Amino acid sequence: MTTTEAAGALVLFGVTGDLARKSLLPALYRLVADERLSVPVVGVVRGDWTPEKVRRRAREAISAHGRLDEEVFARFAELLRVAHVDYAEPDSFADIAEQTEGLGFLAHYLAVPPALFATVAANLAHVGLNDHARLVVEKPFGHDLASARALQAELTRSFPEERLRRVDHFLGKDVIEDLLVFRFANTLLSATLARPHVRSVQITMAEDFDVGERGSFYDEVGALQDVVQNHLLQTLAFLVMERPEGEEPEAMLAAKAAALKAVRAVPAGDYVRGQYAGYLDVAGVEPGSVTETYAALRLYVGTDRWDGVPFTIRAGKAMAATTLEIVVELHPADAADPNLVRFRLSPDPGVTFDLLAKSARRAEPDHVAARVDFTCLSGDDVRAYERVLADAVSGDPRRFARMDQVEECWRIVADLLDPAGEPVVYRPGGWGPEEADRLTLDGHWFPLENG
Repeated sequence: MTTTEAAGALVLFGVTGDLARKSLLPALYRLVADERLSVPVVGVVRGDWTPEKVRRRAREAISAHGRLDEEVFARFAELLRVAHVDYAEPDSFADIAEQTEGLGFLAHYLAVPPALFATVAANLAHVGLNDHARLVVEKPFGHDLASARALQAELTRSFPEERLRRVDHFLGKDVIEDLLVFRFANTLLSATLARPHVRSVQITMAEDFDVGERGSFYDEVGALQDVVQNHLLQTLAFLVMERPEGEEPEAMLAAKAAALKAVRAVPAGDYVRGQYAGYLDVAGVEPGSVTETYAALRLYVGTDRWDGVPFTIRAGKAMAATTLEIVVELHPADAADPNLVRFRLSPDPGVTFDLLAKSARRAEPDHVAARVDFTCLSGDDVRAYERVLADAVSGDPRRFARMDQVEECWRIVADLLDPAGEPVVYRPGGWGPEEADRLTLDGHWFPLENG
């Protein structure tokens, strides 16, 4: 069983890094503001970072996300501590032990490059900070199935599986979780989202911005590993999974794992890679790079509910809009156009039903959109990290990826990781290469509501 003991302190590796600046520090501040965080936060640093310098960085990061309340920040700053380490010197991790002495169970959060995961785990064990603690690691977890298993073997030398957590912040987004609520709490959708009624499903994650200043990082990863293998396959699991057999976290994790296990591996012929024009000019990108900035694939889910239904997924940068949507196409009645169920995850979360109704102007029915907006929900990354960090401290595992889920995701895309040839060049500001149209059931992608 997964260890769910609450932590007496959060040890944050990478507190001075980019992820902390953009998401983690603002999220921690919000948790303090909402009185959901009261344990010390130990920022692990290298070099000349003093507690005052770390607090200044935190102030700058929080202010960049909105108005800073001085009273709340004072409470947050009071929780912040600093521990200095040298990753090449295991004995230096004793400073973390000094800063956390007497605080009980610890949550070690690794917002550092994956190459350091095993080193940090071993160094924590070297100073005895692994026996009464959990280890939380950011993505990516490996770069294929073999490397994921190798990393797992290294980490479990110091932290057993029940005290490991793998972050996919998409699992912390309330709009993703609402897929389950909307599916299972409404008879209309619970009965309709199944093979006899569903003709096809399209999932799009588009970003209207390019790689920007992340050229060297992105060129090592690409769209498939950056967002499809993790974020979008985890989102797919929420869409296709069966109702968990119980309310406990393990039931949720088991249901998601079963859903991913049912997804058939994608053959190379059902995959299209693209690269936006101008990518090769980005600083940090290797000359002649064949890294994809667009990935589209078709897959099938081998369960009674979904067998035979084609799922088409696409994700890309430098697209026409920034949006995350799921479009479910229902079988048409008679010769009419099909009804569509649109799950709008970001921006403007909600669900839209594309229906047909009698027209007063002509004999043919008109298209009518019945829209439900989820104004209280958000796809915001900082909001997602609030949940991730709160669960890292509390021990709740349901918003983290279990190892069997990670293995299944790598299995699904295994044949796509080392493709032959070059990606298709597409123009920025569009919807990616036209070659991807062949993956859809009728040779076209449905227009997006947020597109």
